[in-house]
Amino acid sequence: MLKSNSIGTLKPLTLCLILCFLAFGFGGLFPPGDWYQNLNQAPWTPPNIAFPIVWFFLYGCIAVAGWQIFSHTSRLAKWLWGIQLGVNALWSWLFFGLKLPVAGLIDIVVLSGLVAFLIHVCRHQRLRLSVYLLMPYIIWLLLATSLNIFVVIYN
Repeated sequence: MLKSNSIGTLKPLTLCLILCFLAFGFGGLFPPGDWYQNLNQAPWTPPNIAFPIVWFFLYGCIAVAGWQIFSHTSRLAKWLWGIQLGVNALWSWLFFGLKLPVAGLIDIVVLSGLVAFLIHVCRHQRLRLSVYLLMPYIIWLLLATSLNIFVVIYN
């Protein structure tokens, strides 16, 4: 049975899960489509099926990291978490929705910087779980950035 203070700690988790999966759903409104399939793509581009699977996992990690951040840390980390989620959601709209790979590249470079800084802040505040949960995210962002760079250069 949950104690009353346990319910209070579940509210940030619920909110973070909702926000993350709203971002996930928003990105899903802008599927790659024929436009993307006809672009020159990097030889290391994962198969299309990998993207929703990886992002589902990553958004779960981002949500749990957010839970720890919103339960235990400073305003800076909370602001960074929220801003990076918004910037993350914009990428699909810019790249697939508006078909603007350069704008997508700018977005993902900013996003990677925000996430790297968030990891630094979490490390400084001794939020080890958040650091570990955000590491796969930054690694995936670096891969995604390389894919975006390839599209910009070769199309």
